[in-house]
Amino acid sequence: MDRLPSTTIFPDTNDDLSMQMAVIWGQIKAPLIVPLLKLAVVVCLIMSVMLFLERVYMGIVIALVKLFGRKPDKRFKWEAIKDDVELGNSAYPMVLVQIPMYNEREVYQLSIGAACGLSWPSDRIVIQVLDDSTDPTIKDMVELECQRWASKGINIKYEIRDNRNGYKAGALKEGMKHSYVKHCDYVVIFDADFQPEPDFLWRTIPFLVHNPELALVQARWKFVNSDECLMTRMQEMSLDYHFTVEQEVGSSTYSFFGFNGTAGVWRISALNEAGGWKDRTTVEDMDLAVRASLKGWKFLYLGSLKVKNELPSTLKAYRYQQHRWSCGPANLFRKMVMEIIKNKKVSTWKKVHVIYSFFVVRKLVAHIVTFIFYCVVLPATVLVPEVEVPKWGAVYIPSIITILNAVGTPRSFHLLVFWILFENVMSLHRTKATFIGLLEAGRVNEWIVTEKLGDAFKSKAAAKAPRKPRFRFGERLHVLELCVGAYLFFCGCYDVVFGKNHYFIYLFAQAIAFFIMGFGYVGTIVPNS
Repeated sequence: MDRLPSTTIFPDTNDDLSMQMAVIWGQIKAPLIVPLLKLAVVVCLIMSVMLFLERVYMGIVIALVKLFGRKPDKRFKWEAIKDDVELGNSAYPMVLVQIPMYNEREVYQLSIGAACGLSWPSDRIVIQVLDDSTDPTIKDMVELECQRWASKGINIKYEIRDNRNGYKAGALKEGMKHSYVKHCDYVVIFDADFQPEPDFLWRTIPFLVHNPELALVQARWKFVNSDECLMTRMQEMSLDYHFTVEQEVGSSTYSFFGFNGTAGVWRISALNEAGGWKDRTTVEDMDLAVRASLKGWKFLYLGSLKVKNELPSTLKAYRYQQHRWSCGPANLFRKMVMEIIKNKKVSTWKKVHVIYSFFVVRKLVAHIVTFIFYCVVLPATVLVPEVEVPKWGAVYIPSIITILNAVGTPRSFHLLVFWILFENVMSLHRTKATFIGLLEAGRVNEWIVTEKLGDAFKSKAAAKAPRKPRFRFGERLHVLELCVGAYLFFCGCYDVVFGKNHYFIYLFAQAIAFFIMGFGYVGTIVPNS
């Protein structure tokens, strides 16, 4: 008996399914997909223009600041505090130095040592170590370090509490309740990996002493491990722009910017008038700064004063940090926008600056448009050729924004392409965190302390023979990044076959970046014990 052809017994279901999908796509494409995608393009272009104008405005302001030399000591009075024979050391204000820490095994000695090395009359300074460590061994090590410095005559206090309520904000708030703090005029805050130079107080305190309207003097961060890996170089580029341009522009125009949470000096009376530390968001520093600004207080940024610190060099630590830095501002905006609008103490222009420039453009639009436009909408137009993105929106505006961002770190200009790809990948994480903050979703109050490796890890790594770190599938695999990478790769392949805009060059490069970070092959890889 002759065998029947297989196609007779088993119809080609794959062809039927493909035809059905094509028919469904054709039916919904024109009435639904095309209008929605056109709307998305328009919204993204509006957000791109908002971001572009903000960047250009800040570029013009910073150019004028540099051109006309509007240095801090020309805008605010600065005179060295002079010795008084009659008053003695009491002529100097009393300064409290707070160092909040949590299980900081690798860096606690550096920060405590640097704080104890600050030059200031010894009877006019109090070092306060706020230790929230849950590891009893680390707790004992930190306490012994404080005792060692106390034996040298340093006025250092080791403070602990029986809970971690409020995390960093809770620790700082609790630290301000001690009786000896009542005699202090100013409070300096250093995170556990920060190492100020001995002259830090001599360069900051006089501004506060001679300018009663000033509430905060903020120093710049200097990254000691920026050359550790490509990921730390990318972070340096982003943060250098923040300090070189954003902080400087805010300080020079409206005397307002976001407190960076560390390497800053607060007038205690201003801190108290603003309501003190609050733990309602994960950005207690920004919360305090906005509330103090609404009370009419002014801030000063000192770009020439740099404090050494460490960048997170593992992808895991960086992702946690970026979640907090993106979710917190969005959540704070939700909580404070009406309070800012109703405020009577500051000018309308300052309200516009805080709401529009500081929050909407920099904390919301910047994250959302980067991911939605360049990683979702623009690739989608490859699949729907009826929708076109004008060249000025797809090429010119992002190119100018990128070049303006690069001015903060001229030495890394050759890494600009890598920085774009890296920032686009991280925009996925930041956008997700931004929406969590706006909607007050599940992880809105998640606080995970940024892991610091310090010099200890480098010395250990050098001492040990190199070995291949064990791969734990669940720890280093990031599904969302891999899914977006697959989507971009598919769009790139489609563009090669059917497209005409040559977007595939960008799409393939961006897809590779998503795959690399999706598999966790970026940053310093710490071997599992």
